[in-house]
Amino acid sequence: MKRTEDTQTWNQAGFSLMELLIALVILAMIAGVVGPRVIGYLSRAKSQTASVQITNIKAALDMYLLDVGRYPSDEEGLKVLVEPAQGIAGWAGPYLDDEAVPLDPWGQPYAYKLGGETRGYQILTYGRDNAPGGSGEDADISS
Repeated sequence: MKRTEDTQTWNQAGFSLMELLIALVILAMIAGVVGPRVIGYLSRAKSQTASVQITNIKAALDMYLLDVGRYPSDEEGLKVLVEPAQGIAGWAGPYLDDEAVPLDPWGQPYAYKLGGETRGYQILTYGRDNAPGGSGEDADISS
């Protein structure tokens, strides 16, 4: 008789399989609704980060222009903002806080072209796909 009482107590402690399955279904439904929104926020955050980094690089290029009298050539690129190229008079950098030019949020270097549409240069990132064009997270972001 004692053994029956122990079994009865053991069966009543804890959750049934049905209760666990219902809880898992509810959690899966919540994740299905919330997940896509979180991913959307993350992709928008990367695009905003790229815009902020481009703004910082533009400010550094303007300081470089004031010191040297010209923007860097395509050959010099953005690297000249952190380490001087030979023969540049007036260089007073580094013009960026980091020891290197930052990579875009997708891990690619920013493209720099002298003679762009505005300000005499263009800084751009091609987005997640690292190819011209695209939309959403694959869209190009430029100065």
